[in-house]
Parts: sequence; structure tokens; C-alpha cells
Amino acid sequence: MARILITSALPYINGVKHLGNLAGSMLPADVYARFMRLSGHDVLAICATDEHGTPAELAAAVAGQDVRTYCDEQHEIQKSIGEQFALSWDYFGRTSSKQNAELTQHFAETLEANGLIAEVVEKQVYSIDDERFLPDRYVEGTCPNCGFEKARGDQCDNCGKLLDPIELIEPYSAVSGSKNLEVRDTRHLQLKQTDMEARIRAWVDAADGWPQFAKSIAYKWLDEGLRDRTITRDLKWGVPVTQNGAPREGFENKVFYVWFDAPIGYVAATREWAETTGGDWESWWRTDKGADDVRYVQFMGKDNVAFHTVSFPATLLGSEEPWKTVDALKAFNWLTWYGGKFSTSNKRGVFMDQALELLPSDYWRWYLTAYGPEGSDAQFTWDHFQSSVNTDLANVLGNMVNRVLKFATSRFEGVVPDGGETGEHEAWLASEVETRLKAIASHYEAMEFRKAAAETRALWAAGNDYLTRAEPWAHFKTDKDKAAMGVRTGINLIALAAIVAQPVIPDAAKTVLDAIGVPEDRRTWPTGSGAALLDALPRGLQFSVPDVLFAKIEDDQVAEWSERFGGAE
Repeated sequence: MARILITSALPYINGVKHLGNLAGSMLPADVYARFMRLSGHDVLAICATDEHGTPAELAAAVAGQDVRTYCDEQHEIQKSIGEQFALSWDYFGRTSSKQNAELTQHFAETLEANGLIAEVVEKQVYSIDDERFLPDRYVEGTCPNCGFEKARGDQCDNCGKLLDPIELIEPYSAVSGSKNLEVRDTRHLQLKQTDMEARIRAWVDAADGWPQFAKSIAYKWLDEGLRDRTITRDLKWGVPVTQNGAPREGFENKVFYVWFDAPIGYVAATREWAETTGGDWESWWRTDKGADDVRYVQFMGKDNVAFHTVSFPATLLGSEEPWKTVDALKAFNWLTWYGGKFSTSNKRGVFMDQALELLPSDYWRWYLTAYGPEGSDAQFTWDHFQSSVNTDLANVLGNMVNRVLKFATSRFEGVVPDGGETGEHEAWLASEVETRLKAIASHYEAMEFRKAAAETRALWAAGNDYLTRAEPWAHFKTDKDKAAMGVRTGINLIALAAIVAQPVIPDAAKTVLDAIGVPEDRRTWPTGSGAALLDALPRGLQFSVPDVLFAKIEDDQVAEWSERFGGAE
């Protein structure tokens, strides 16, 4: 049994997340966590809402609420929607927690004691009309690199280039739209990443659990030369800046930059979990307290990779304290909406709450896992979603469950039948089961989720192929024992298929396993020979026929959704 710590990129607090956010971090983290739990490992899955920075202030202003009230409300909404999507976090915390404030201040003071924090005077955009300094994201304008006209002051969403607000062409205030801006001096703290460059490069060189494109992003930053990173902002909402445990003189109206405190939120949310459950958070995060045997796995979209491979490691390593750093980093590309980007700010695409209004979560979980943006960007279209769900879930899995259990109910009185001897068809299926189970487990362990889903689908398809070969319905009148063998093997295969499907479609899998009567303690990841697995259910076991697992998505539904949400506009 291994100890596995899993974190997914923290969703911003500024409203319900879209399907791209779900597909790029939270869902794959959950699928991986579920597989590892089924395999008998000790898993701790941590997430939290990222509540500081400009998006929170701007969204609260639009909502007409103070920031704390807005964040309290949105945290509960995001937590609830995540649970409705069956995201099995062990804890879903908040970066506005006292635990995160304490840890963020601790890291900053420790880094300063180690000579890695410098107090500097910077040029920053000041809005005369708003009477305030504008943090990076409060300044928008044209990207000097690609010409995108709605680039933010910290990063261009179009080309991905990291920016400084004063580099923007024709900048304006995101608060008021005012172009009455000027550059003024302001004092800030900087993390001296330049002093850590050689150490971070060596750390990246040694990493062997990252996809190549994640490493390439880290090397791009390193090869271009790291810059010292400002870690404070002129904001009221955030973690207060301290020195020696007290408010830092001259920084009373400043807070730590969201990208400094947010990754620390992984540690803080684990501490929240411990204080809520009685667990030991340090045994998961400090190598001097037991975390040396933890495998730490991070999930994120590609736009978050640089911060997790440079800035956050600089914080952990620079502290010179025994903190656990990431072992495996799984980065995802973007799920696109008809070739363009999903967008929270522009309300473009389908959002998690809207998706649940249309269909149960398993439909979305399957599609976003089996066809998600893993090796490259993946385009969402209604037609592809419809055809994939109908084929994989309704035709392949649903059809197998329905035809076997209904026939067994009408011909064998709703129990797993006895009788019959195994033959060539059962031997073929046993070989298929062994091959597919080995492949599925291997792909999950390698975090190759599309491949794992493809092999899961292949296992379901093998079940339908077996039924076509064995034809228990054709043998019932002439050879009841032969029919019993086919039905018994089919029911065992359905139970096996549902067990294997639990990481991706947990609700449907539970429905099937409950209907067949598989005990909770027998729903772990299957091991053993294919022949034994296909004869695991006791003869005479009573079962019921579940309602239709997956109703097909009809053309008129697609037409309605296209009208509501748009598409190839």
C-alpha cells in the first residue's frame, strides 16, 4: 500500500467553473484518486477554492457584495457542484482560511530570513479616476507580443506570454474602463527567483513523473532566464503582509500576491482537513514527519504549469525546510469550444451547473475523460458529445447490462444460474478480461486517462462480442445448461465491467453493482485470473434489473442545447 497525495489546481472563486476547468484538473485528479483507492492505496485528495486576487474583488463588485460574503457563498456553491459531479475530495478547503494566512506568512518570513526576499520600489500603474494602484489583472490592453486586444496585465490569454502591466499597449482600468492612468512608484516584496535558478533547474532535471510538454514549459522559463517575482499587491483582500509576526511597516495596505499564497493553499487545506478530522497533516507534507514515503501527484491545465514548476518550488525549496515537493505532475491541454476557448469571464461554453441541468454527471465524466484534452487540445462539439455518449454508454455498456439481466430475469428467475461447462467462448473472454484489466490498470498508473477509458470501453465491447458468440438466448430451449453458462458468465462480466468503470462513472457503476448485489467490500480493483473473475458471483445470487442506465441523447436535445449555448457561431 502506497501513500498518495493528490492535488488539483485550485478553481478560482469567481463563479461556477466551466467544463474546461473540470476536464483539465479536477476530474482527472478524481479519476486517479478513485482508481488508487480501489487498488488499496492510502489516498488523500485535496482541493480548495482560490479566493484572493483581482478576480474575487471584481466578481464581488459585479455581484454587489463585499468580498468575504461573496467568497463564502461561492465556496459553498463550488463545493456542492463538485460533489454533484462525484468529485471525491477528502477535503475541499479555502485559501482565505486562517491556516493559509499563517502558512503564507511563515513562508514569506522564512524566505526573507534566507535572503530570498527583497524589498524593492517598482513602477506600477495608478488609476487617477479610481484613486488606486491597479494590480496586474486590473490592467487590460493590447498584448505587445501577439496583438490580442484583451490581454491582462499579468498574462495574455491568447498567446500565453507573461506580461508586466506597463508593457501593455493602450492600457485601461479593468475596474472602471478609464484610460486616465499613470505609472507611479510603489514598494513591494520580491521573491529572488534568480538566486534559485540553478537549484530549480537541477530539481526539474531530476523530475521523472512529468509529461514532456510540462517539462518543456519549465525549461522555457528557465532558458529565458528567471525573473525575480513580486509577491505583494496593492489590494485589501488577501493575506496581510507581516514581518516578525506583526504587520509589516509600510505594507499595511498591501497583501501577498495570489500566486504566492494559492499553491501554499494545498498545504493549508491539508491542515484544514487535519483539524477537521483529527488527521496528521505534517505526515503528508513534511519529510521529517513521515512524508518521505508519500507520492505527491499534481493535476493542472497547461497555463498553470510554470507556476508549479518554478514559483511554488522556489518557495518550498527556498525555505530550506523539509517540505514534500511534487513527484508526478500531470498537465492537460485545453478543452476548446468549437475551436475557441471556454471562458468564465465571457460566459462562453457550458458550465458545471448548467451541465448537470442537462444530464447526470456520469455522461460528462465519461466524455471528458475518454475524449479529454490530454495529449493535445480537444474540441467540444454537441455532435461529437452526442455520438460518443450514445455509442459508448448507451449502446455498448447499457445494451450489455440490459440484454443479459432482462433475459436472466425472465428465463432464470432473477438469480445467477448454475449449470454448464466452460468452452472456447468463455476461454476467449477470460483471455480478453486479463488483457484489458492489465492494460486499464497500467494506463491509470501512468495517468493516461484516454487510453484507460478506451480499454474500459474495449472490455465492455468484449462482453457484447461474447454474448454474440455464446448466444444464451438461442440455446435456452435446446440446452439450458449451455444457456446458463452464457448468462452466468455475462452477469459476472457485467459486475466486473461496473467495478472497472467506478473511477469514471461512479454513479452508474454503483447502480449496477447494487442491482446485482455485489457487497461493498468486493468492489475493489479486480485481481486474479480471467476465468476466476468470470465465475466470482455465487450461484443463486438474486439480482434486479436497473432502470435504463443511459438514455440516448436525441437530435432534438442537441438542437435545443445548440440554440441555448451556441456552437459554431
